[in-house]
Amino acid sequence: MLQIRNLTLTHKKDLKTILENFSCTFNDGQRAVIIGEEGNGKSTLLRWIRDPELVEGYCEASGERILQGQRLGYLPQELSVGNRKKSVCEFFMEDESFLDQSPKELGRMAREFGVEPDFFYREQAMETLSGGEKVKAQMMRILLSGPQVLLLDEPSNDVDIETLEWLERLILGWTGIVIFISHDETLIERTANMVIHMEQIRRKTESRYTVAAMPYEQYRRERLGRFEKQARMAENDRRRKKIRDEKYRRVCQSVEHAQNAISRQDPFTAGLLKKKMHAVKSMERRFAREDENMTDMPEEEGAIFFKLGDESAAIPAGKTVLRYSLDDLTAGEGGRVLAEHVELLIRGPEKIGIVGKNGAGKTTLLRRIVEDLQGRGDIRAEYMPQNYEELLDLDMTPVDFLDRSGDREERTRIRTYLGALKYTVDEMDHRIGELSGGQKAKILLLKMSLSGANVLILDEPTRNFSPLSGPVIRQLLREFPGAVISISHDRKYLEEVCDKVYRLEGKGLQMVRGT
Repeated sequence: MLQIRNLTLTHKKDLKTILENFSCTFNDGQRAVIIGEEGNGKSTLLRWIRDPELVEGYCEASGERILQGQRLGYLPQELSVGNRKKSVCEFFMEDESFLDQSPKELGRMAREFGVEPDFFYREQAMETLSGGEKVKAQMMRILLSGPQVLLLDEPSNDVDIETLEWLERLILGWTGIVIFISHDETLIERTANMVIHMEQIRRKTESRYTVAAMPYEQYRRERLGRFEKQARMAENDRRRKKIRDEKYRRVCQSVEHAQNAISRQDPFTAGLLKKKMHAVKSMERRFAREDENMTDMPEEEGAIFFKLGDESAAIPAGKTVLRYSLDDLTAGEGGRVLAEHVELLIRGPEKIGIVGKNGAGKTTLLRRIVEDLQGRGDIRAEYMPQNYEELLDLDMTPVDFLDRSGDREERTRIRTYLGALKYTVDEMDHRIGELSGGQKAKILLLKMSLSGANVLILDEPTRNFSPLSGPVIRQLLREFPGAVISISHDRKYLEEVCDKVYRLEGKGLQMVRGT
């Protein structure tokens, strides 16, 4: 059992309350997913559970964490700075439990994770591994230490579909406690039996949390049902109030009119009218008390409101957007051959998804396509890399980064767009480096929209969006009037957005779905 009692987390910089008086008990067999919009403090909560000292640099924390001798296994969202330069071998050798493993056990684990048996002994630097390989390496080291509690911050980021399916089996089969954050709705729907929902409501001035011991899909349905019921009750209360207030206004006007018309020579009638007005005013006070008990409209942290591209981004159905042919796809100049005879044809506003195992060369291929398309004069292509820092200046604010002219009207328009993407006024003036991954992704989406691009090249576009924002992002991309070329392991994205899906293998691009 793991307990949290009366935890309050407050940002030191802006004194924003992330979580207030949070209490929760976790028992063996519980698989709790932490959900919430980007920047709501999900990773901060997970870090605090791992070790309260991890958040001391930027967060005030009060509350109690009660462990009963459990060993915690923690997967951070990003590989730590200290581990990036280490070789894969050094990374594993630093863990004492690694030295206790037999070659047979290491081979079994390598097969489960879909890596070569010699992966553990590579001299390759950790930072040069693909995104998925980094996650796999960290997960394998965690499991070697034999934890009873798994704390996983975005374990589904950057891993291929085969590893996602393995991750599902791992979480479902875990006999201890799993607390995880993920943006992969399919993973959440298939594994979580408990939901912790962190929200910032009233324009991010007030924190709220919900703990529900139920699967995610049931929680989502019941929450929507509660909100709809509450909204109907609130609307009915306001409708009755409007009718009641109108009747009261007419009665009040009638009495006032009679008082104004009564003659001074009729003091008896004037006295009666005065008493009647007193009774009317007492009704007003009673109504005010009733109004205090009216059903409130439901407070919900709304999804983003944004349109990606307009009619100018439309591409004629018959236009050839890309005709790509490559004999050999290699990992850098003179590197090993990743795939042979890679061919891809895209016409009109097609939405293309590329899948494949980690290390297959998907990002390498996408970069080659970017070079080809951004040199063209007949289309305008924009690129969202997997690592946002390739394009973002982390020391700039979102407004300064997006502002191309310095014109006051443009800056005002940018702030309006950022507001639609659920940025607060303060967040618009924060350094980009201080923002969450999802907030950074929103900046790049807005940049693409403002650029007038008609071809979007996206490397894992949904990887940093919450399950609540995910459906909105998928709809934006599905309705984009231009072409989309993307890498994704997000199964809902591939199903709902992509017209065609290709798998990158050693023999080239093989069609998985489409015509």
